[in-house]
Amino acid sequence: MTSITPNLWFNHEAAEAATFYTEIFGGKVLSTFGEGPVDPQGKQQPITVEFEIVGMRFVGINGGLDEHGKPIFTPNEAVSLEIDFDDQAELERVWHALIADTGEPSYCGWLKDRYGFSWQLVPANLVALIDGPDAEGAARAMKMMMETKFVPLDGPALQAAYDGSA
Repeated sequence: MTSITPNLWFNHEAAEAATFYTEIFGGKVLSTFGEGPVDPQGKQQPITVEFEIVGMRFVGINGGLDEHGKPIFTPNEAVSLEIDFDDQAELERVWHALIADTGEPSYCGWLKDRYGFSWQLVPANLVALIDGPDAEGAARAMKMMMETKFVPLDGPALQAAYDGSA
């Protein structure tokens, strides 16, 4: 085995989503394949779109709708995409880009993008703080993370909570 490639199910937006993600993260669309469902404007969409972001390959699948015009599958929080960030400004830029145009902020810095996929944008110091040697500091950092609502996680603020200076 060499790698795992996440396949993301879309109704007809895989090409649009691949462009959205590659514009936010950098990366590129690698290929498209086949004739899949049409979009609301009647334009034929590919069955699959292969793209790469953050050095990882993804495949978007255009599955279409069922016989009643409803999505066959919809994403939910049971699976999320997690990215660690060393730079707080970059974390916030990506967070705001992903919630733009009908995305939804959530708790603990999570969000859903416009396609319904859940993301965790994580400051690089988070795990070290909530698992740190100072149990009281770790509890303060964990409490701050758990109480974060509808905004990105803030690495420096988590550090201040751990240190007891927040």
